[in-house]
Amino acid sequence: MNTPPALIASDLDRTLIYSTAALALTAPDAEAPRLLCVEVYNGKPLSYVTEAAAAILEELARTAAFMPVTTRTREQYRRIQLPCPPPPYAICANGGHLLVDGESDPDWQTAVAARLADECASLAEVRGHMLAAADPAWLLKERVAEDLFAYLVVERSLLPEGWVTDLAAWADARGWTVSLQGRKVYAVPKPLTKSAAVREVARRTGARTVLAAGDSLLDADLLLAADRAWRPGHGELADTGWAAANVEVLAARGVVAGEEILRRFLAAAAAEGADPARP
Repeated sequence: MNTPPALIASDLDRTLIYSTAALALTAPDAEAPRLLCVEVYNGKPLSYVTEAAAAILEELARTAAFMPVTTRTREQYRRIQLPCPPPPYAICANGGHLLVDGESDPDWQTAVAARLADECASLAEVRGHMLAAADPAWLLKERVAEDLFAYLVVERSLLPEGWVTDLAAWADARGWTVSLQGRKVYAVPKPLTKSAAVREVARRTGARTVLAAGDSLLDADLLLAADRAWRPGHGELADTGWAAANVEVLAARGVVAGEEILRRFLAAAAAEGADPARP
């Protein structure tokens, strides 16, 4: 495999692909962009990109090393049919699984398991505490993802003030992070990061530059680890005013932000490949 000048590591949900609820279209209906469905769940369309974004992504995947980086489980990721050739690498479960040609790399799984065993409390302990502290009045669902991390689906309007902060303090002392994103309260081990998996792929491919994009709190480490990164004008990072020197904040929101991010990726990857000063 030729060494790619740039590795493009992008979050998916609400960064490149959008549910109906997250489209955030502001133009009149007659001027709305044409959409392409990229995910079906239970027989119904679930996620979309604009047709313009689909064309850009296809070109990007043909000319650069494009890699999805998601908190989704492998099963959830495999529902997505991106309008481009299957990426040779993908990262699922917030860095817990590194897919190579669609299959989880066993060496990466072993390395992740060792770090989790050495550096943080067990999933069972954290999950048990979360459930004991939760109130059925606002707890809608609880889930474990790939036996790696846990999350609660909550009725956010009923969530007591300070509950997430108290849980985060308890978890921090045990090597876990807690974040509230939409209606989900995530508890994720600190060693389980998107950035660690991206660094591994960059090492394997020899990519000299990492370009990244994301919108959520779980994307912050990914954006910070990149040489250049972008975040849309929506999401938890935007809501908290999060910024970094290497991260460009876009004004675009919703599905058109995904289109803009892909344009930035394509231009930056082209510049990397064309730079005569680079080896």
